[in-house]
Amino acid sequence: MNVGVLAIQGGFAEHRKALHLVGVSSFEIRKLSDLQQSLDALILPGGESTVIGHLLHETQLFSPLKTMIDNDLPVWGTCAGMILLARTIEDEQKSYFGKIPITVKRNAFGRQLGSFHMTGTCPGIGKIPMTFIRAPFIKDAEKEVQILSSVNGYGVAATYRNVLVTSFHPELTDDLQVLKYFLQRSQKNTRKVMR
Repeated sequence: MNVGVLAIQGGFAEHRKALHLVGVSSFEIRKLSDLQQSLDALILPGGESTVIGHLLHETQLFSPLKTMIDNDLPVWGTCAGMILLARTIEDEQKSYFGKIPITVKRNAFGRQLGSFHMTGTCPGIGKIPMTFIRAPFIKDAEKEVQILSSVNGYGVAATYRNVLVTSFHPELTDDLQVLKYFLQRSQKNTRKVMR
């Protein structure tokens, strides 16, 4: 299995380190030619979603990645990655990949000073540490979306078809359960994207 990690901004290095710890090969996606590699799954890391969105277009990565995601390439978005994958962003007219039918609220728990850590539970995963940094939450979701975990009544982890999203950052902890869950889902659902 080979996982591509979007590496144009944000916390991509931590995801690659976690993938290495579970023995899964990965590579950084920075430019169009990087997509020539075999790609079984994709991770969209945390960072600044507006900046990442701009750079996706500037590097011409947006359209091919959107096609792959729309064609069911397994994808996991953490924090900013959740915003990039959401169909609707509260108080904004545009969205990015728009794959998962949820409405997200940016910086829902507050800005940098609103960052916090807690332990939560996800069905099929168990108890996990959750680190929130200027995190969004899911304000609304269509019924096909499975909410895996909530904080104060708002979704912070969800799945839909080929998509996993988390408001929090599993890659910033030593706990690899969420990553393993994503990889297991990916192996079940992977369909090689033909280029």
